[in-house]
Formats: sequence, structure tokens, C-alpha cells
Amino acid sequence: MQFDLFYEIANPAFLERSETDAFAQSLDELTLADELNYRCAWLVEHHFMREYSHSSKPDLFLAALSQRTKRIRLGFGIIPMPLHHPVHVAERVATLDILSRGRLDVGIGRGFSPPEFKVFGRDMASSRAAVTEGLQILRASFNRQPVTFMGEHYQLDNIDILPHTVQTPHPPLWSAAVSPDSFSWAAEQQLGMLAGPFKPWVMNKQDIKSYLKAWNGTEPPRIGMTVGIVCLKDRERAKHVAKQALTWFYHELYKTTLPVLEKLYPSYEHFHELGRFREVMRLGINLTLLETFGMAVVGTPEDCVKQLRKFQAAGVTHMLLAVGAGGAHTEVVQESLRCIAEEVIPVMQD
Repeated sequence: MQFDLFYEIANPAFLERSETDAFAQSLDELTLADELNYRCAWLVEHHFMREYSHSSKPDLFLAALSQRTKRIRLGFGIIPMPLHHPVHVAERVATLDILSRGRLDVGIGRGFSPPEFKVFGRDMASSRAAVTEGLQILRASFNRQPVTFMGEHYQLDNIDILPHTVQTPHPPLWSAAVSPDSFSWAAEQQLGMLAGPFKPWVMNKQDIKSYLKAWNGTEPPRIGMTVGIVCLKDRERAKHVAKQALTWFYHELYKTTLPVLEKLYPSYEHFHELGRFREVMRLGINLTLLETFGMAVVGTPEDCVKQLRKFQAAGVTHMLLAVGAGGAHTEVVQESLRCIAEEVIPVMQD
């Protein structure tokens, strides 16, 4: 099992820090992660979420991070493909791969925020088709030849997309997966799969089985799972930190996703599977609930190893750890990063 990190560049009011400090502290934490030999730092792309995420231009952040680090890979994703022209995506991907000297991983997806689609003038109902066409163009750009493509959403006539990636044939490609059909689609496209923290582990576990069943790639499947984590040597202190940080994180996350679940936007019909969980969440998000549903990992290194084993047993190959989930002070995040690197990862990889 590989250990990655997952960042939103959150800035909750209770941390009482400036936006500038949020960026600076995130860079410092990920520079430390490079020294501690974490595999990859993933940056999301979100818009219009005042406390939850200020990562609206993750490629710029990753470009800065590439100059401060030597080993850690840079996870650009997920890129909400319907919100961007695929030529722009290909250009940004190649530029980051050059700046990082071939350390880039790329995650794509549809996105899930109705306000983003509305502001950027995109149709959620046709988002899957837009992603499929965008992926075809991105893959064509890796061939280092002019690209011609005639689709429903995009048309290119002998376009020379520059620059070119350092990695050959291309950086590792991943897809976000939330609805059941997206897990199968990712496998059919021979993409690594990134499962988010949107729903209980038991549901993700079943979807992972579908992904593995549909996998027909020549290489082993790559399965990434995002989870909020606080790991400290003092269990009660870890619980205290997580009670505020992780509860806040999931509360903010569901502000955006619950309207999607309720209105059932076209082509997002599979979100109705979350109905049972939604009703529980309405009663109030708390740490006990999150731990019960396998959406949070909290405690001592020994506690965390025990909780992470269930992901490993289900076939998860990459844990995307949201350390503190954006709701903990940087000193605690860095302490937790060290604790995981020194006492959890060696045991999990033994």
C-alpha cells in the first residue's frame, strides 16, 4: 500500500489564519512530506467554497511545490474536465510534468458542484460525454503529433498541442469515482480509480469490487481511497483534534453534495444510493458516526494501522490521507505527518 496526501487548502474560520498563511502552511507541510517520503501530494480543484477549499488553481500551487521538493509526486486532480477545454488541460499537464521533472500524476472527473457548472456555463447532464471526449484528446496529446478530433463537444483540426510531457508514454492517469457506473467506467478506460469521502466505506467497498471485476488493463489496477485522519501518540488528544477538524470537514463537504443528492441532477441519478446515509447525516455529523461508517481514521499509530488494514484487505493500493482534513493547526498536522511516516507506514508496508 502506498501513502499519498490529499489537500483542499481549507481555511475554516476557527483556525484564525489568513488566506496567505493557509497557502504557506500547506506548502510547508508538503515540503515536510517530501522529506518524510510520502508518495504523492494531491490537490483538488474547487470553486466558490469560502472555508472548505481555496484550491481553485491547483496547477499553480503544484508548480510552486515542484520547486521546493525533490521526490514527492504531484497529484493534479481531480481536474473537472467539463469545466475546461481539453487543450488547456493537456497544456497544463505537460507544463507541470516538465517543471516537476516527471513527477506528475493526473486525475480527471466530472465534478459534483452545481454552482460550478452554472457559473462556467456547462451542462451537468452531458458531463460524462464531455469527460470521455476530453480524455481522448488528452491521450492524443501524449503522442507528440498534431491532434485531429471531431466530437460532439470538441473539434480539433491538426492542432499541435505543446509542450510535451517528460514521462513516457504519459503521466499515470486516474479518474474520480463516486457513482457506481463511474467505477466501471474508470476500469474500462484503464484508469486508476480515486474514491472520495462522499459515502460510507461499505458502499465504496462494494464499488471497488465492481471496479476490479471490470478491470481489463495490462497493468495491475490502482485503487485510491481518500480518508480524513488524525494520528497522534496520545489517543485522547487525537480524538479531541478530530472531533472539531473532521466534523467540520464533512459538514462542509455535505453542504455541496446534499443538494445534488436531493435534486438528482440528470446523469447523477446513482447518487440516490446515498439516501439511507443522507438521512443519518441529517441527524448531525459527529466523530463517532464518521468512525462507524469508515470515513475517518483517528487515534494512536496502532489504532490507525488497525483501521487502515480494512482498506488494504479490500484491495486499496493508495491511501490519500487528508491529515487533519484542513481543520487542524499546522503544528498538529506536521506532528501527525511525522507520526504516520514513522510508525504507521513502515508497519503497513512491511
